Amino acid sequence: MVQVNDNFLKLKAGYLFPEIGRRVSAFCKANPDAAVIKLGIGDVTEPLPPAIAEAIHKAVDEMSNRETFRGYGPEQGYDFLRAAIAENDFRSRGCDVADDEIFVSDGSKCDTGNILDIFGTDNVVAITDPVYPVYVDTNVMSGRTGEADATGRYAGLVYIPVTAENDFTPALPDQKVDLIYLCFPNNPTGTVASKETLKQWVDYAKANDSIILFDAAYEAFITDPEIPHSIYEIEGARDVAIEFRSFSKNAGFTGTRCAFTVVPKGLSGKTSTGESTLIHPIWNRRHCTKFNGVSYPIQRGAEAAYSEAGKAQIGELVSFYLENARLLREGLEAAGITVYGGVNAPYVWLKTPGGLSSWDFFDRLLNRGHLVGTPGSGFGAAGEGYFRLSAFNSRANVEEAVERFAKSLG
Repeated sequence: MVQVNDNFLKLKAGYLFPEIGRRVSAFCKANPDAAVIKLGIGDVTEPLPPAIAEAIHKAVDEMSNRETFRGYGPEQGYDFLRAAIAENDFRSRGCDVADDEIFVSDGSKCDTGNILDIFGTDNVVAITDPVYPVYVDTNVMSGRTGEADATGRYAGLVYIPVTAENDFTPALPDQKVDLIYLCFPNNPTGTVASKETLKQWVDYAKANDSIILFDAAYEAFITDPEIPHSIYEIEGARDVAIEFRSFSKNAGFTGTRCAFTVVPKGLSGKTSTGESTLIHPIWNRRHCTKFNGVSYPIQRGAEAAYSEAGKAQIGELVSFYLENARLLREGLEAAGITVYGGVNAPYVWLKTPGGLSSWDFFDRLLNRGHLVGTPGSGFGAAGEGYFRLSAFNSRANVEEAVERFAKSLG
């Protein structure tokens, strides 16, 4: 009989969002007339910006004509998109990022998991807690951890708590770690990192020969001019950091799939024999072997995100979701709830009232208010007693949700 990968059997209670889906499905089956409002999974609700949709349509027309048809494209992404990304997202902010350091993909979720392919299993991995579950689960799947304890923390990972007590600022590890996951604006807490905080992490990585895996999927939601959008705004970061970006939340690509990873050509690691080796060609080899590239029409759509019309329309979209976040945040505060985030990010992170556990609060909201959020404990042990709400929804649903929250808490 074929042996399975036992590491998958270490995973606890299934991936967070399918578990939420299971509970919601059971509730809806038992209460078919309930008008459930979902503020859990961070999926966008508004349509693609017109400039992007137009570019995709035009590219589809090209694909239907023999003279302009395209087959396989470059696995790393078309030059037109890589150049637009490097210029608009990085060089315009003073970041030294070359076109060929951009690797276009179908999602940051995929990239943050796939990047582990090129790193040895003996590396010590540090994650903040609470954290986006994919970081943890993919390390479990790849065999970098032991079993989970009663709180859900896995042996072999270094957990760095980020809570209200430390102002959601991750402290530097008190031991040497090799791979460091940082996500800012943060999912799930909606908080941000200052230049000073990121500089401390870059300095730590340089001193310890570590690599930072920096997830900047929500950078478009930053409104504070003092907050960096990219880790490459920090001096020395090119020597120690890989950055992940996505078109999903800013441009509405959750259903069309396009993202990218930045791997500086000077970034290096070491072989099992201790020799220095560059990371860029290794990731390129992995990318070309296991990925066939994002479709041409979608890449043309992503390119249109950087047109003048695309930028303006995306700005309106981001502002729409940030206004939703403001309504949620202020509505919850008016109901007496302690709230964090929701200013430079599309997520609101709240303290569960009355000492309720995260999942008990989930069930209470679902049953009393027909509302769905995300239990904080699903993001890690330090998330227990917290709860995440997503601002990705229609304005009418958000306004209705605020009213229901007040009634559910009464």
